[in-house]
Amino acid sequence: MTAVRSTGGRVTADGVAAEPAADRAVQDWAAGIGIKAAARVDPAALAPPSTVDSAVRTSGLTKRFRGGQVAVDGIDLVVPYGSVYGFLGPNGSGKTTTIRMLLGLISATAGSAELLGRPMPRQAASVLPRVGALVEGPAFHPHLSGWANLARLDAGDRTADPATARARIGAALDRVGLSAAARKRYRAYSLGMRQRLGIAAALLRPRELLILDEPTNGLDPQGTREVRSLVSALAAEGVTVLLSSHLLSEVEQVCTHVGVMHVGRLVAQGTLGDLRSAQATRVRVETTSPGQAAETLHQLGLTDVRIDGHAVGGVLGGAAPEQVVVALVAATVPVRQFTVDSPGLEDVFVTLTGEGFDVSG
Repeated sequence: MTAVRSTGGRVTADGVAAEPAADRAVQDWAAGIGIKAAARVDPAALAPPSTVDSAVRTSGLTKRFRGGQVAVDGIDLVVPYGSVYGFLGPNGSGKTTTIRMLLGLISATAGSAELLGRPMPRQAASVLPRVGALVEGPAFHPHLSGWANLARLDAGDRTADPATARARIGAALDRVGLSAAARKRYRAYSLGMRQRLGIAAALLRPRELLILDEPTNGLDPQGTREVRSLVSALAAEGVTVLLSSHLLSEVEQVCTHVGVMHVGRLVAQGTLGDLRSAQATRVRVETTSPGQAAETLHQLGLTDVRIDGHAVGGVLGGAAPEQVVVALVAATVPVRQFTVDSPGLEDVFVTLTGEGFDVSG
C-alpha cells in the first residue's frame, strides 16, 4: 500500500496526483458530508449532555422551497441512541431533504435539529466528525482508484490521524468488500461498487452516528444482504444508524425503530413492534363447517368476522390465538388449518396513509 503524502498543494496516493482544483473540490464535498472539521476539538467537549437520550432529534423541522412547495412539514423526529432507525417512505416523501437539513447541507425554513445532543448547524464543526454519512449516492474522482479517493477524503479530515490512514482506509474497504478492487479506477466501478465505496467513506473513522440514504441502491441481492449484515454489526458495536429506505423488506429485516414519511409528514414513529401491534391482528381458520366456526369466533368477541368459502377470518382483539383454537375444538369445529396474520410494514403503511406504497407526488 502506498502512503498518502502532500506535494505542494496536492495529495498523492497510489502514485496518482490531482490538480489543486480537484483537491479543493474533494475537500468541499468532504466538508459537505461531515468528513472535515474546522479544527481539532477536545473530545471531552464532544460528549453529549447526560440528559440526552436520542442521537437525532428534531422539533417542527420544515423545508419550504421557492414556489411554495413544502417538502418537509413540521416533523418531530426522535432517533434513540443505539437504535437502527428505518426512515421509511416512498421516493419523493421528504426523506433526503430531511437528512440534508440534519447534516447542515441545506437550511431549514423553520424548526430545529440536534445531532448527538448538539444543535445543528450551529455546532456542525464539533459534531460532524462523529457522524458518517452517505447522501444521494457517492461522488468521487473518476480517474482515481477507490483507495486514492478515500485517501483524499481522509487527508481533508483535520481531526483524523495521518499515521493511521493506511490502516483505516484498508479496513473500510475490507468491510464493504472492495479490497480486491481497491486499486481499480472509480470510473470502472459498477453502480453497486460505487455505492459500497460511499459507505466505506462514511466508515473511515469510528462513528457514533451513521446516516445512510438508500444505501442498497444499485446492489445485487448478495450486496444487499452484506449491507444489512454490516448495519447489524455496527449496531452491535453501539453505533446509532439512521437508514433511509423506500424498501419495506429492508427496513423490516434490519431496523429496531421506524419512522414513516408521507408527502412531507412524519405520520408515525416508534419501535417496529409497537407500530405492528397498533394494527389489528387477524386469525383465519379453514374448516368444513364455516358457519359454526364463525359463530364460535363471534362468541369469543372477535370482530369483522368474514366467511370466504371454507375459510373464516376475524380480528383477534383481546383474545389469545390459543383460546380460539381451544374454543373451536370444544365446539367440535373440524379445523383443517389455523393461521395468525400479523400485520407487516406494508399493512401499517396502508393504514396510516390510506394508500399503497407508491411514489408520493
